[in-house]
Amino acid sequence: MKSGPQSAGNKDATGGHSRALPYAAAFLVTVLWSSSYVLIKWELSEIPPLYFATLRYALAFLVLLGVDAAASRRDPRGQPSWKKPTLLLIAIGISGYTVAQGLQFVGLYYLPAVTTSLLLNFTPFFVLVIGWALIGESASLAQLAGLILAVIGAYLFFSEGMTWGGNWLGVAIVVVSGVGWAFYVVLVRVVHRSGAIGPLRLTTVTMGVGVAGMAVLTAATGEYAPLTSAGVATIVWLATVNTALAFFLWNWVLKSIPAYELSVLQDLMLVEIALLSVVFLQETLTFVMVGGMGLVLVGVLVVQMGRKSDASSPPATSTGTATRERTASPSDQTPPRAPAELPPGGAPLYPVAHRPSPTGEAF
Repeated sequence: MKSGPQSAGNKDATGGHSRALPYAAAFLVTVLWSSSYVLIKWELSEIPPLYFATLRYALAFLVLLGVDAAASRRDPRGQPSWKKPTLLLIAIGISGYTVAQGLQFVGLYYLPAVTTSLLLNFTPFFVLVIGWALIGESASLAQLAGLILAVIGAYLFFSEGMTWGGNWLGVAIVVVSGVGWAFYVVLVRVVHRSGAIGPLRLTTVTMGVGVAGMAVLTAATGEYAPLTSAGVATIVWLATVNTALAFFLWNWVLKSIPAYELSVLQDLMLVEIALLSVVFLQETLTFVMVGGMGLVLVGVLVVQMGRKSDASSPPATSTGTATRERTASPSDQTPPRAPAELPPGGAPLYPVAHRPSPTGEAF
């Protein structure tokens, strides 16, 4: 008679073990995306930012193009046509990559990694405003409370004067980058609701559009530089490991872990980036700045947990960052579920169909 409950307990324990690997993989992805800030900062002294972003995402696009082609050969019916929402896909590519990712590299040129990360952590608030304006999504009282907490935290952080970098041009550039990613997240929701294109092909097509936009801007500025062996290695690593591999892992993780559970882990990227920046970039953090970052992190968590769910948009995860990512991370199941918005950087990057990460990008 006691075997029934015991079996149930053993089943739960087994389930717990089966979820350990996906959580470990999700944590690895957040570390990879966080490390992107350090790698980019190291090379920005040698490679112009827009040129750097173009090379990184051009290579990532080629990798994803090969993956998409292979997936289409295995299952031609698994990749829905993308001909119908062409203009919308162009808008997604320009906003999510040319604007969001390209300007994030420029912002990192002017600002410390910690400051850039904190500013991009406000992307969920931009998503609230743009979602309300474009598709009628409304904010809850909890989300408004989270916004107030985050604003207070940002005030504390920037009250420390030159410690955070002191470059307001850089602040403006990073804010525009965050707004671009917010437009990306909202427009991706529209595309996924229509079911007109699969997440892998959405990522591939929009990244290609965004890379073309970056290339145009790079040509317009005329900022090129010869690449060192370290620069080439960094670009290859960012494109293949921090983008393509992270994208694959994030999609796999979403098959086992609900997007909204991943949101908490993804939000810890703000802490990861801060620690990595202090250790590897010798950036400075005061107690007041740490307190401000804590309030921003709590505020973002409140916004995500207070998000009103609906049939097509469950609680946020990349991006989802991711992503968060959305980050837009593509592990649709039956019945279909909306992508976790990361990456970021950037995500995306990721990582593009995921919830915006705290960095706001799918890295």
